[in-house]
Amino acid sequence: MMNFLPDLHEGHAPITLQQLFGAALEALVAWEDERAEPMVIYEDQIIPIGVVFESMRACTDILPRTLADIVSDTLARTPAAAGVETVTFGDAAHLAGALVEQRRLCGEAAIAAFLDHHRVDKRRPA
Repeated sequence: MMNFLPDLHEGHAPITLQQLFGAALEALVAWEDERAEPMVIYEDQIIPIGVVFESMRACTDILPRTLADIVSDTLARTPAAAGVETVTFGDAAHLAGALVEQRRLCGEAAIAAFLDHHRVDKRRPA
């Protein structure tokens, strides 16, 4: 998949990417179980939120208070994030990216279990 997002410049993200990160974070919070990964729109392109988080992993910009509150309230509930300090966009991106990956795996496992449970066994008589 091509990345349509702007690159970081010496660890700093353009404001448009920072705003997109905020939208992706809000989409992550609103993500309901068993649904596909949420998407955000950047310059008429639909981007999965995981791509946004991945592009911000090396960002050294300070996380605004509003986004820091979302991260501490929502993402810090996960056992893997216990005791992790989120000061920069990069810190929050690491946590959010890990949570997206976890939700992807759980979703795939649930789908696989459902299909296995409901598969048609050709060995059984009809």
